[in-house]
Amino acid sequence: MTTATERREEAAGRVRAAEDAVARLRAGLAGVGVKLPSLRIDPVSCAGDEPAALVDLGRCSIETALRLSERLEAKAAHDS
Repeated sequence: MTTATERREEAAGRVRAAEDAVARLRAGLAGVGVKLPSLRIDPVSCAGDEPAALVDLGRCSIETALRLSERLEAKAAHDS
């Protein structure tokens, strides 16, 4: 059985992992000219004793969605 302190440390680790994921995703998208303005950690998912720490990709304009899809399609074509 884990202690309350251990559970808090595990929860903090999940939140840190989500923060790192957001930073890596933001940098990767910036590297191909895409910015998701609402990209963040979902604050509700971090609440409670055992947070799930979900990444919220947020909403974006049609232009941003098209730019993202173009970059993904180009990468897929390049990798084929």
